Amino acid sequence: MEYLNQMQMPRIEKVVVHICVGKSGEELVKAEKLLTQLTNAKPIRTLSEHRIPAWGLKKGEPIGCKVTLRKDDAVEFLKKGFIAKDNIIKKSNFDKLGNLAFGIHEYIDFPGAKYDPEIGIFGMNINATIERPGYRIKKRHLKKTKVPVKNLLKKDEAMDFIREKFNIKVE
Repeated sequence: MEYLNQMQMPRIEKVVVHICVGKSGEELVKAEKLLTQLTNAKPIRTLSEHRIPAWGLKKGEPIGCKVTLRKDDAVEFLKKGFIAKDNIIKKSNFDKLGNLAFGIHEYIDFPGAKYDPEIGIFGMNINATIERPGYRIKKRHLKKTKVPVKNLLKKDEAMDFIREKFNIKVE
């Protein structure tokens, strides 16, 4: 798709990689080690929002970890994630605002990743935020404003962008 204005070109704002273990302890430390190996970034822990006694879950307990990647790191990791999914993404992986989310069942599907018996097997969620330049107006501190509807990225535009940029098949 050709754009007359450079401000209309979609881009990858960020990629968030998340592993949920469900409990704190040794498993969470292994998941953090895995995320560090895959992304070369330091993960932060995610906390439980609810108390569920049947599962032994307490409110505020660390149950997962995540890493946020931006710019070139985000694009490179997303390429590896697409290779792990055999370069095929479903239409249902896109939301109505054009963001992309998909899961990887086993980290050994990534190119160059080898099974480590100390870590075990973990899956992960990969969420990519796709937006146009100028979306900063909804996040800035002073004079926060909504992005006009005509400037919002739509699902079809995001699918076309992913198809062209990463040479991915969208089914």
